[in-house]
Amino acid sequence: MQLALRRHLLASTVLLGTSMLGSAAYAQTQTADAAPADEGTIVVTGSLITNPNLERSTPVNVTTSEEVELRQTNVAEQLLREVPGVVPSTGSAVNNGNGGASYVNLRGLGSNRNLVLLDGNRIAPSGLVGRVDLNNIPLALIERTEVLTGGASTTYGADAVSGVVNFITKQNFSGLEISASEQITERGDGNIFRVDATIGANFDDGRGNAVFSIGYQEADPVYQGARDISRYNISAFTGNVSGSGTTVPSRFSVPGAGTRVINPTTGALDAGFVPYNFNPFNIFQTPFQRFNIFGQANYEITDGVEVYTRGLFSKNTVDTIIAPSGAFGIAVQVPISNPFLPAAARATFCANNDSDPLTPGIQTLTPAQCAAAAAATSATDPNYREVTTSLSRRTPEVGPRISKYTTTVFDYRLGFRGTITDSINWDLSGGYGESENNQQIQGYTLNSRFRQALRATNPNTCLDTTGGCVPVNVFGPEGSITPAMAAFLSSESTSITRTSLAQARATISGDFGASLPWAEDAISFAIGGEYRKYTASVRADTLGQSGDLGGAGGATPTTVGAFDVYEAFGELIAPLVQDKPFFQSLTLEAGIRYSHCTVDAPGTPKFNTTTWKAGGSWEPIDALKFRGNYARAVRAPNISELFSPQNTGLTTLDDDPCASINDSNQVVRPAPTGTLRAVCLAQGAPAFTLGNIPQPTAGQGNATSGGNLALKPEKSNSYTFGAVIQPDFIPGFSMSVDYYNISITGAITTPSSIDAITACFGTPTGTTYTPAAGAENTAACTSIRRNPLTGGLAGDPVAVPGLFLALTNLGRIKTDGIDLTMNYNTDLGFGKLALSFAGNWTRSSRFEASPGAGFRECVGLFSASCGSPGGAGADVGSIQPEFSWTQRTTLSIENVDLSLLWRHISSARSEDGDSYSGPIPGTNSPVPGSPAAGSKGTRDLNFIPSYDYFDFATRIGVGDNLTLTLTVANLFDKKPPLTGQDVGSSSFNSGNTYPSTYDALGRTFRVGARLRF
Repeated sequence: MQLALRRHLLASTVLLGTSMLGSAAYAQTQTADAAPADEGTIVVTGSLITNPNLERSTPVNVTTSEEVELRQTNVAEQLLREVPGVVPSTGSAVNNGNGGASYVNLRGLGSNRNLVLLDGNRIAPSGLVGRVDLNNIPLALIERTEVLTGGASTTYGADAVSGVVNFITKQNFSGLEISASEQITERGDGNIFRVDATIGANFDDGRGNAVFSIGYQEADPVYQGARDISRYNISAFTGNVSGSGTTVPSRFSVPGAGTRVINPTTGALDAGFVPYNFNPFNIFQTPFQRFNIFGQANYEITDGVEVYTRGLFSKNTVDTIIAPSGAFGIAVQVPISNPFLPAAARATFCANNDSDPLTPGIQTLTPAQCAAAAAATSATDPNYREVTTSLSRRTPEVGPRISKYTTTVFDYRLGFRGTITDSINWDLSGGYGESENNQQIQGYTLNSRFRQALRATNPNTCLDTTGGCVPVNVFGPEGSITPAMAAFLSSESTSITRTSLAQARATISGDFGASLPWAEDAISFAIGGEYRKYTASVRADTLGQSGDLGGAGGATPTTVGAFDVYEAFGELIAPLVQDKPFFQSLTLEAGIRYSHCTVDAPGTPKFNTTTWKAGGSWEPIDALKFRGNYARAVRAPNISELFSPQNTGLTTLDDDPCASINDSNQVVRPAPTGTLRAVCLAQGAPAFTLGNIPQPTAGQGNATSGGNLALKPEKSNSYTFGAVIQPDFIPGFSMSVDYYNISITGAITTPSSIDAITACFGTPTGTTYTPAAGAENTAACTSIRRNPLTGGLAGDPVAVPGLFLALTNLGRIKTDGIDLTMNYNTDLGFGKLALSFAGNWTRSSRFEASPGAGFRECVGLFSASCGSPGGAGADVGSIQPEFSWTQRTTLSIENVDLSLLWRHISSARSEDGDSYSGPIPGTNSPVPGSPAAGSKGTRDLNFIPSYDYFDFATRIGVGDNLTLTLTVANLFDKKPPLTGQDVGSSSFNSGNTYPSTYDALGRTFRVGARLRF
């Protein structure tokens, strides 16, 4: 409370102080179409040739610093996710699956298939996948952001398959600029405070310039329990209030009787239970704290020789918070004489005892044997017996699971550039950067300690006293686990991810000093070489490596890897015809790059790839230009895809063909028979579980995957063609329209969970699966391994591998669509009007994870499998709308800008069409306090209507030095769509909606001030 109060007082002081320093007024006009020319070095996205007079063949979407100021965006990820054609990736709205970083996903092809650059150069990645954490981009110094579509490997090397995001900083900044902003939702939460200070100056009679920027930002969490739509878990398939089967009171598997819940009053093992509502603990806005420093300088040493340098440092702290830990279907052995075991439950276990899992069938203890076992207080007593059961018990007594990610990044670059002749330049530069991500997790229980603490025959001492064991009572209501028990069950763990990037590049660029006969401008070129070395490692403590943490999604195995890349490249831009009838300009562009990659692993083959591009532009008249480009690009496997050990984690899985009951023990299909029965048995399901196998709880099952050193680079072919129109009869108007087509072969993917199920069980008819004859002997089926106690696909990752999702080069990905931009500026006399439009139509977005799986079309669809295909860095479960656009209208009257931003997202449908339609909730729920049946009206959870958001901003110039900006985001407080909780992956489908795509926070007020001298 005191910290928050101090922060708000600081924000108020900064904002008030800056507002008192201005005098006269001025107006600013926002434009989103043009990239202003820098005073210093020219940065051209998509080419290493820096001649600004030459026409480019590749379209670039530009977002200026003016737009950032009007939106009052705090991190680059929030800005980019609203660019048409960009699909949300991991960011501030991702709670379960956020590793403390944020990324961009161009064209929905995956955040691992695009490059993020700073002034045309790579910066240190933040993890094994090799992606740049957008939290480290210094927005205060960004002049503009350029997004290029399509393969750019010829210019930038591997990984630029879907395109490039290039953040271009302000060059030769001189003066002092201080900015501060504060935002809060209409509900009074979600506060974000940010302050930045930048100072720069020219020195030595203008031969040099230096700039230094420092910033701080802090964001508060917004819990899902604070919004009506997400307070309770709604099942996408039943419409009922639901939740997790790992709940409290505890649930136990009973051989031959399915899963039963302990009745704390009677001590009996009953069939019904209350699902655990985990939503209130989860968050829509991750708590975030960032401290960043950025500096750059250049100095002309002698005539024609300049030294330049740039340094970046950032420290980010992100907390992800999810519901309490517990025993998630783990196998435990409970003595019949456990002091907390109620008599009624003891009788059930004795009647259905499977104390010897290796012996087929169910062993039954007679009442006399059961009574003798209940009195046996020593494991050496001949009457001592244990029951083996699967335990599901949530531990709210321990508190929520919190992962604190502290990421420290520094990146430094030093270079020299100069002239060889009046028209030929040279540039030699090198850089080095490191990232360290420290994950500290707390509030997690240990599976091994549950097992140890349950093997007790008196309330004070465990049979195994190692580690100060405290017997734990899992047979009572919430609160039966005392603080002492909770302290023994829980522990903290730490893992550290380190990455580094060393790079060097040398280029010679300019023109040949000669032009072709029908052109005036000379032919320009760039040639050079580049070297990069990537290293990455993940090391966890013993606890993290063990997979012992309850609900952590599996172990964190040690991963170490590195690779080197040596490259040579060349580019050429040749004006063919200029200033001729019907040929105002005709320009050819071409490039080639050869890459040699060496993976740091014995016996691993080396990669040799050649990428190239060819394009051109034709301007028949001043008002019309046609342009086109074709590129071959590659993406080499990243360190995670190469070196990660096989590991079992969680995947989205809502339907297990072998399952017959749901979490509430309601029968959803008959016990498997025929070939289906044979398949379930071949996958490790005990015969006595058939008919009682449960569906994966909370829509999550286990899956095993890992790296593959045999992977090769994936290849892409992409082309764009379009036109730029600037008609003379509409002064101030410009329009560009471009078609893009990207096709990736040999894509590094894993099958989706649905693909793995279908490969074995076939396509269902309704809810019935009929595998092909002999399927029980196929690798597609036997690679799936089940829980030896319940027969299901969920449980302790150490014992239940679940689905096997192999990483291969067998995938194919295709997407195409059209981008449209329009801009219009005019003087109305009393003021100036600026209109801008940027839109995207995605015609198709398809992927095939493996041969025979078939292409999955995902445009305008949502499911657990749609989104970018598997592989490290995939964004499975995100939504790719068919149409999306942003349109800004700005009216400037003297010192005031009034600006309205319209954001549109087209409708979407469930891929499978099997979600619920009807009254919400569907029936009265046993979850305490949940809404009454039908109280939320009638909904079709298969359909999301189109969404339109409006943001209104007012910017006031107060003197030559001060600007005040007031923004209302989601002006009409539009509520997010209700989709249900378990229709998509947990990273994107959370809180009964898709919070990365749709605004879950509601109307938000933002105020900012910028003071500049």
